[in-house]
Amino acid sequence: MTSGAFEFKLTRRVEFCDTDMAGIMHFSNFFRFMEAAEQAFFRSLGFSIHDNRRRPVIGWPRVHASCDFRHPLRFEDLVEIHLQVAEKRERSLVYSFTFRRLNNPASPEVARGKLVVACVSRPEPQGPMTSITIPRSIGDKIGVAPGDEV
Repeated sequence: MTSGAFEFKLTRRVEFCDTDMAGIMHFSNFFRFMEAAEQAFFRSLGFSIHDNRRRPVIGWPRVHASCDFRHPLRFEDLVEIHLQVAEKRERSLVYSFTFRRLNNPASPEVARGKLVVACVSRPEPQGPMTSITIPRSIGDKIGVAPGDEV
């Protein structure tokens, strides 16, 4: 049985600044959209991906990022970014992302991405980051998507 939230959907419009000289969304912006979905997911659970009030401060650096592209996105396309928690480990989370174009049903799935994020703390502002166990206050709110959906 899955407990906690395991998915989140965010809708974004491709802005002109997201596109390249060919008029398609630059590949790097898929990673920005993944991060936007992750941040909105955290907010939906009642906390922030970067909470300066927590001591020590906790961060979520990327240890892996990938994206496979199937179809281009263009200026003004409306895209849904579907985040699913594929794995919840002791010290990290693995997200899978599906990008769907909402305004063109002929090619709805345009890309699939993956992020692996580590939970770290930094007791001193300029000190090193140290991998830590995901705090229970956060981990209890996050579940893992059923296997056949990820």
